[in-house]
Amino acid sequence: MTALDMAPAAAVPSGGAAYRARAARRIVLLALILLALAVSIGFDMALGPANYTIAQVLAALFDAGGVDVQQRVVIWSIRMPIALLAVVTGAALSVSGAQMQTILGNPLASPFTLGISAAASFGAALAIVVGIGVPGALSWAVPLNAFVMAMAAAMIIHFASGMRGVAVETIVLLGIALVFTFNAALALMQFLASEQALGAVVFWTMGSLTKATWPKVAIIAGVLALVLPLMMRQAWALTTLRLGDDKAAAMGIDVRGLRLRVMMLVALLAAVPVAFVGTIGFVGLVGPHIARMLVGEDQRFFLPASALAGAAMLSATSVLSKMLIPGAILPVGVVTALVGVPFFVVLIFSNRGRAW
Repeated sequence: MTALDMAPAAAVPSGGAAYRARAARRIVLLALILLALAVSIGFDMALGPANYTIAQVLAALFDAGGVDVQQRVVIWSIRMPIALLAVVTGAALSVSGAQMQTILGNPLASPFTLGISAAASFGAALAIVVGIGVPGALSWAVPLNAFVMAMAAAMIIHFASGMRGVAVETIVLLGIALVFTFNAALALMQFLASEQALGAVVFWTMGSLTKATWPKVAIIAGVLALVLPLMMRQAWALTTLRLGDDKAAAMGIDVRGLRLRVMMLVALLAAVPVAFVGTIGFVGLVGPHIARMLVGEDQRFFLPASALAGAAMLSATSVLSKMLIPGAILPVGVVTALVGVPFFVVLIFSNRGRAW
C-alpha cells in the first residue's frame, strides 16, 4: 500500500481530533460564562441598602452558624428572587433573540427591535390606565395583558414572514412599524392616565426587577425548561437553516414548518418575561451576538451560550444598577439601554455593505 493510499485514512483521525478540540474549547467557554454568571449572582445578592460580604451571603444560603434571622430573610426572600429573576429573564430574552435572528436571517432581530416589548408595554398600560384586561384575572391583569399583546405582535411578525415574496428587510421594517405603533398607543394611554396610573405605567415601561417574587421566577424558569429542550431537538435543522432556505430544503428540512414551530416557541419565550419585568431592551440583541462570537453558529453550543450570555448580562446589569447611584436602584431597562445602544450602533456599521 502506497503513502497516497494511506493519506485519506490518516486524515480522518486528524479531522476528528480537530473537531473534538473545537468542541472542548466551546465547552470551556461555556463553563467560563457560567462561572462569570455565578460570581455576578453572588455580588447581586450581596449588594443593596444593607451591604453584605460574599461570605455572609454564602453563610445565609447554606444556613451556617452565626447568621441572624433578618439577614437570612433578606437574602432568601428579597435578594435571591431578584437575582434569579435577572438570570431567567436574561436567558429567556437572549434565546428568543438568538432564534429570531436564526429563523429570520437578520442580525438585528430581537423582541425589542421587532416590537414585541413595545406591544407588551401597551398591553400593561391598558390594564393600568383603562382597566381593560383578561376577564377573571384581576390580580394578574397587568402581566396577562402584556403577555397577550406580546404574543399578538409575535404572530403578526410570523405570518408576515411566511407571506410569499416578503424579504428579511421587509420584516425588520414591519417590526420598526410595530414599535412606533405601539409606542404611539402607549403615549396615548399615558396622556389619558391619572397621575397615579401614569407613575405606574412609566415605572413598568422602564423595566424593573424589584418586584420579583418566587412565583414569577418559577413561571419564567418553567417556560425555559419547556422551550429549551424543544429547541435543542431542532439544533441540527436550525444550524442548517443558516446555510439558506434552498440548501436546508434540499437536506429534507421543512423550512416553513420549522419557522412556524420556532416562532411559536420564541413568542412564548419573549412574552412571558417581558410581561413580568417590563420593557428590557437589547438583551435579546446583544446576548446572541456575544454567544456567536464565542462559540459560532452550531446550535448545540450556540443555544446554551446565548442563554448563559443573556443571563450573565442581565445579572451584571442588576449589579450595576445598584452601584451607579449610591442608595438608589436604577431600573435595569435603563441600564441595559445605556449598554446596548453603543453595541447596536457598532453592529449596524459592522454589517454595512455585506450579507450577514
